[in-house]
Amino acid sequence: MTYDTTIEAGDGALVEVPAGGRLRIVDLYGNQAVDTLLYDAHDIANRYSAFDTIRDQQAVFLTTGSRLLSTRLDELAVISDDTCGRHDTIGGACSQESNVIRYGEATRHQHACRQTFLRYGAQAGIGQRQLGHNLNFFMNVPVDPDGNLKFDDGLSAPGKYVELTASRDLLVLISNCPQLNNPCNGWNPTPVQLLGWWG
Repeated sequence: MTYDTTIEAGDGALVEVPAGGRLRIVDLYGNQAVDTLLYDAHDIANRYSAFDTIRDQQAVFLTTGSRLLSTRLDELAVISDDTCGRHDTIGGACSQESNVIRYGEATRHQHACRQTFLRYGAQAGIGQRQLGHNLNFFMNVPVDPDGNLKFDDGLSAPGKYVELTASRDLLVLISNCPQLNNPCNGWNPTPVQLLGWWG
């Protein structure tokens, strides 16, 4: 193991993972959403595309074997191990603006994932224009036959994990979601652990 860190609820990280490296995200206490963006480490304009990932695998949920594609249809990473079994790629990241729209003016100053992305992404030149639709590891967003979605209780449990194998040199931008207004974190955001194996 070459990387081991704990991310507190509401905090984030920017992790460089070389091609062939494995990054494991561990849900330490269960029912925690981990918002994640992927970038080609040598060209941040070549970033994760939810649309192309969904189209390629013909499914809106991610699990072992899911190929995570970029806006240029490059394979950025593969989910190589997954003990949770289902992850969201359509629910998006919380922001102060979306909190107000969904939950009212009283939530305007609550911390949100978009802020965390911008804070940690800045060191790699990732700004507002480089943010896109993200992955939500461990998050449960059911979709009904009419295409409606909702944020629901998570399916994870303490110690469950998802592991990515990088198909190219990657920047992995993470926000350990602070959301308190829907059940995606079981109304109680908690820490997660990142473990990495690479040479």
